[in-house]
Amino acid sequence: MKQNEIQKIALERIYRLFELAGKMQPKEPELSKRYVALARKIGSKNKATIPWGLKKKFCKKCGAFLKNGKNSKETKQEPFLLVKCIECGFERKISLKEPKTGQ
Repeated sequence: MKQNEIQKIALERIYRLFELAGKMQPKEPELSKRYVALARKIGSKNKATIPWGLKKKFCKKCGAFLKNGKNSKETKQEPFLLVKCIECGFERKISLKEPKTGQ
C-alpha cells in the first residue's frame, strides 16, 4: 500500500472515532477520552494530521472530548478562539482563520 492510501484510511478512522467520541461524551466521558486518544495515536503512527475542524474538539492536555457549555468554554479574542477545558483548566488558542490547504 502506498503512504497516501494509508493516510486516507487513517483519516477516515480519525473522523469515525471523533464521531463516536461525540456520541459517548454525555454518557461515558472516559470512553470518549479513549476514542480521542486512539484517534491521536492513529494520526501520529500514520503521519496523518488531525484536520483543522477537529483540533478544537479535544483538550491537548487531558485528552477530553470538548463540548462547548458542557466541559469547555469558548471565547473569541480576535484573531483567536480561546478554548478552555473545564476538566483540567488548560487553555488553547486556535486561529479563527482556516489554514490554506494545498500549494
